[in-house]
Amino acid sequence: MELLPNSRTESDGSPVLRVLSYNIRSMRDDTAALARVITACAPDLVLVQEAPRFFRWRKKLARLAAASGQVVLTGGATAAGPAILCSLRAAIEHTEDVLLPLTPGLHRRGLATAVVRFGDVRLGVLSCHLSLQKDERREQAGMLLDRLAAMGVEHAVAGGDLNEGPDGPAFRLLSGALQDCRAVAPWGGEITWPHSGPPRRIDAVFATKGVEVLGCGVPLRQPGVTRADLIAATDHLPVLAALRVPVA
Repeated sequence: MELLPNSRTESDGSPVLRVLSYNIRSMRDDTAALARVITACAPDLVLVQEAPRFFRWRKKLARLAAASGQVVLTGGATAAGPAILCSLRAAIEHTEDVLLPLTPGLHRRGLATAVVRFGDVRLGVLSCHLSLQKDERREQAGMLLDRLAAMGVEHAVAGGDLNEGPDGPAFRLLSGALQDCRAVAPWGGEITWPHSGPPRRIDAVFATKGVEVLGCGVPLRQPGVTRADLIAATDHLPVLAALRVPVA
């Protein structure tokens, strides 16, 4: 299996970025293994779901970022748990945490969003964790697309735990409007939630049209990523994508 392209800047100024989407289960598992997985993936952006909440959440998230060569870009300020980490390669232009409407009796969800620059390229970034309830998931996917459109950027990347597979209505809505990076350029493993019967792909990275997808999947053969660390780090498997973002 070929290795995923490393981060770099092409001769025309277009950056090649590594984007990692990862449900970290509130860091309730082996945090050292979690940091090793993130570090080995060498991401420019980490789209986090189930970031630590409540007691000392800022310190916990900052500790994970520091241990994996990242900084906290945004997130964790809402009760919903999505967050974004980034490498020092990114220049931060704008961040916003968005609470989605509350359905009585269900968990409050939200979006972590940012606009960043990599060289001459402005990029919208969004991390999400959609509802466990089918109809609400579909509504939240529509709100996600609205939020991306409101960022005022030509190119954007979004990712997260969708709580349904590619045949679900929320997943289909997103993959119809955006590129499902795994479907466009399969690389690595496919299954992100191995604990269901049967195991499923419920975590994904999406990119706007015009972004070139160089490869996307679970980094099972990424140098430095071991199966033992993937199992110990959290109950989800991460999704790693390499993307070339054209200069506008």
